[in-house]
Amino acid sequence: MNAQKLQTPIEYLKGVGPNRANLLRTELGIHTFQDLLNLFPNRYLDRTKFYKIQELQRNNADVQIIGKITHIKMVEQKRGKRLVATFRDETGVMELIWFRGQKWIKDNLKINQPYVIFGKTKWFNGSFSMPHPELELVKEHKNKLRSSMQPIYPSTEKLTNSGITNKVINKLMEQVFLDAKNAFTETLSKPIINELKLLSKSEAIFNIHFPENGERLARAEYRLKFEELFYIQLQLIRKNLIHKSKIKGYPFPVVGDNFKNFYNHHLPFQLTGAQKRVVKEIRQDLGSNAQMNRLLQGDVGSGKTIVALLSMLIALDNGFQACLMAPTAILSVQHYNGLVELCKGLEISISLLTGSSTTSQRKVIHENLENGSLNILIGTHALLEDKVKFKNLGLAIIDEQHRFGVAQRSKLWHKNELPPHVLVMTATPIPRTLAMSVYGDLDISIIDELPPGRKEIKTVHRFDSNRLKVFRFIRDEIALGRQVYIVYPLIQESEALDYKDLMDGYESIVRDFPQPKYQISIVHGQMKPADKEFEMNRFLKGETQIMVATTVIEVGVNVPNASVMIIESAERFGLSQLHQLRGRVGRGAEQSYTILMTSHKLSADAKTRLATMTSTSDGFEIAEVDLKLRGPGDIMGTQQSGVLNLRIADIVKDSEILKIARSYAFQVLKADPGLTNTENLNIKNTFAQLVKYKNIWNYIS
Repeated sequence: MNAQKLQTPIEYLKGVGPNRANLLRTELGIHTFQDLLNLFPNRYLDRTKFYKIQELQRNNADVQIIGKITHIKMVEQKRGKRLVATFRDETGVMELIWFRGQKWIKDNLKINQPYVIFGKTKWFNGSFSMPHPELELVKEHKNKLRSSMQPIYPSTEKLTNSGITNKVINKLMEQVFLDAKNAFTETLSKPIINELKLLSKSEAIFNIHFPENGERLARAEYRLKFEELFYIQLQLIRKNLIHKSKIKGYPFPVVGDNFKNFYNHHLPFQLTGAQKRVVKEIRQDLGSNAQMNRLLQGDVGSGKTIVALLSMLIALDNGFQACLMAPTAILSVQHYNGLVELCKGLEISISLLTGSSTTSQRKVIHENLENGSLNILIGTHALLEDKVKFKNLGLAIIDEQHRFGVAQRSKLWHKNELPPHVLVMTATPIPRTLAMSVYGDLDISIIDELPPGRKEIKTVHRFDSNRLKVFRFIRDEIALGRQVYIVYPLIQESEALDYKDLMDGYESIVRDFPQPKYQISIVHGQMKPADKEFEMNRFLKGETQIMVATTVIEVGVNVPNASVMIIESAERFGLSQLHQLRGRVGRGAEQSYTILMTSHKLSADAKTRLATMTSTSDGFEIAEVDLKLRGPGDIMGTQQSGVLNLRIADIVKDSEILKIARSYAFQVLKADPGLTNTENLNIKNTFAQLVKYKNIWNYIS
């Protein structure tokens, strides 16, 4: 079937018409013949087996029986009537019952003709009955374009109530195949099909809707999953290659005095092997003529900041400026303080720009940026304001980029005639399969080892009934001069409830840790920013020993003296959040602890999350479990989950197919970047069609 025919609007399919077309569009997003063919079944019923009435079991399974209707009657009941038919085969008798549509059914039933009936049976008063069975005369059943595995399609209540049942969708699917005469254009190249022993496109599409048997169905699924993932990867890798060849960046050929002086004389510790590897990858990018577009993943405390600084020093050595953008003022201040400390003794000017910078501070920053005397600017999205103009921005570093929208990030690009190099950093480990699909057009660097001397944080799970022991432990830690976080969940729907939880908790802690012996800070979302800042600083300076907070302290707060993190109602937190919170401690030389407090009532998922947290501190391992529990959409958030709107593949369950698809997409583009070789003609044409009909989701990273 050629591509044009597949784009025919769905109302032109026999059996659809304007009203049904409208419902299919609004309920299932089916606009064309192609969309209907891409409505893949959720599951299949095995219609190979026929039962005898005598063999029926008292379970709620779907069964299929051949027999004859020998008698029909209407039975009065409290409300309305029901239609009852006596159905017999050679082994016994049962009743077929209809509560709706009786007149039409009664007029169309044929007495003493062999029927195939299909449905769930009920056992009542010593005999079986089947309410609202699917019925078909045996001779019609044999003539159908039909397979032994009956597909069950996705549906909605509105469709079922409007009479578009699974049976109707089955019929429409048959009609599309009859119209198409099964002539589907091949979408993959011969070498790929032969090497992976894939079914042809025609066979795969036919067997996904009308599988001849289980083995053909499995092969059809594999072929279609591979194809879907292959084209997404082809799009991402191609975007990356085009980016490198077309989007010129400023070449930074020099590794000069700033970098060498800092590396040789001011580096506070030996870099780990992983940090050295990542710096080398970044140096290679910056030395080429292409614009760098790299994602740097590293767990909490893995030392991303030092890598960011070394990258900025290369920009400075080549006569350019650098900026670092963070999602919150607290985090920007922390980056600023950290970098000022690291650059002591170097002649580098660094400024901080946030929403609370004064007019006079801004004036100085704007002037120094434009005349080039300011080397590094750190800040929040205040950096994106039109007034902020650089003399020559060469490197933009974005921290925790999933908190910035696409439009915000693209603003940074337009600060110069050529776009700056971009390094995106995240402490949220992204599972490999997800990274390949969402950030597949970025080059990815991973810092996968912690600096030496870091002690692993001990994580334990305790029930509320152990609270007194936990409080005793807190007192012991405070007596040793340490500080403690106590975090309460924040659930948007109910700020009032959260606030109550937090205040109740705060009051009980004040009772157990009375002043003046103990000082307590409190931080929550309803406080004014200035008050929040004040409380945070008291804790930072060690004036308070306990910080009671909601999750506002999740990202970025660095208090090396805090050694205990207590997470209340830990079952209400997601895995990545628990992992981020745990990363707030363990930043000093002392042994640190995370205590997960819960009630005894725990769901299966909550138990898995708690067991994962207590058994591993590897962020990537935790992210993989999180992906299995929550699925990709939740993890990426709504902004970026659109790319994972997959029709048949599932990046969690099909991660192996994804890896194979990515490697084939890479091989194809490496050998033939323009897809001009004859053997890649199918791929080129299919890719052009997908782009033309917006079937590949294009998004900026």
